[in-house]
Amino acid sequence: MSTILNVLWFILGGIFMGIGWALAGLLMFISIIGIPWGRACFVIAGFSFFPFGRTVISRDELTGQEDIGTSPFGFIGNVIWFLLFGLWLAIGHVVSAVACFITIIGIPFGVQHLKLASISLAPIGKTVVPYEVADAARQDNAASFVDRVRRG
Repeated sequence: MSTILNVLWFILGGIFMGIGWALAGLLMFISIIGIPWGRACFVIAGFSFFPFGRTVISRDELTGQEDIGTSPFGFIGNVIWFLLFGLWLAIGHVVSAVACFITIIGIPFGVQHLKLASISLAPIGKTVVPYEVADAARQDNAASFVDRVRRG
């Protein structure tokens, strides 16, 4: 089912927002300092081209370890990102979502656009994984939290 939805998504407009993400990534790679943002753009561009069957998760939630993107530096990076590109990509996804919500068949596509709009605001420190991987990471984190609470 994910494959069918991804093909329909791509043909019916997903390509445009994916290209927007890729262009933002190329612009960020022009300067050396923009490479971390460009890398995040290309990860989200792939997700924007084919979003069904995958989800976005924080890297520290996935790995259990903080890295530079999930640290305070990542927060600063997300603030800079929001001011340069994030707001505009989010607006593009929200407008696309509204257009999708006009028809009943477009509702799943509109929901995906809203998910992409939320990631547009702060993509640093996030990664894209299949739903099963995200669920397994969240279950492992919950189990380790319960163990810590029981130990006191």
